Amino acid sequence: MAAWEQVLDDLVQVRGHALVRYATYLTGDRRSAEDLVQEALVRCFGRTRPLRDAVAAEAYVRRAILSELLDGHRRSTRWRSVRHLVARGERVESPETSAVERASVEAALATLSPRLRACVVLRFYDDLTVAEIARTLGVADGTVKRYLSDAMDALEGVLGPVGADRTTDIELVRTREAR
Repeated sequence: MAAWEQVLDDLVQVRGHALVRYATYLTGDRRSAEDLVQEALVRCFGRTRPLRDAVAAEAYVRRAILSELLDGHRRSTRWRSVRHLVARGERVESPETSAVERASVEAALATLSPRLRACVVLRFYDDLTVAEIARTLGVADGTVKRYLSDAMDALEGVLGPVGADRTTDIELVRTREAR
């Protein structure tokens, strides 16, 4: 048996429960703590390292437990912040949903005056900027902003409020048609 194997065996036999208890204090969960200790042991002894002293190895493994915990927390935090970019919703939309949304958006647009409707279509369907809409319609930028504000207020009255976390139905229809 190699020297590092003997150190690992002694460490697990003598101080294994103390390492799991330490990890349990950090995680709050015994099962997670056991996994964390195992990951730290693999990290420390996976490569041949000159760990020939059990006391020094324990300190090294404790530090690895803490590092593994912090790295795991960073990974999960990072994943939660970008998960919405790669994960798709479990909900599968039927064609009827798209047809109903399209019909409701078209009906809501029909309630707007021609200028307001033109601004909304140019902004959300053609994806033009305020300046480009102003040039297209021959009006000032401020006028376009006012038209868009009035139109969105009117559309919210018909389609429902648009929250910060909800895409407007107009944008949904536009993205579906682009597919």
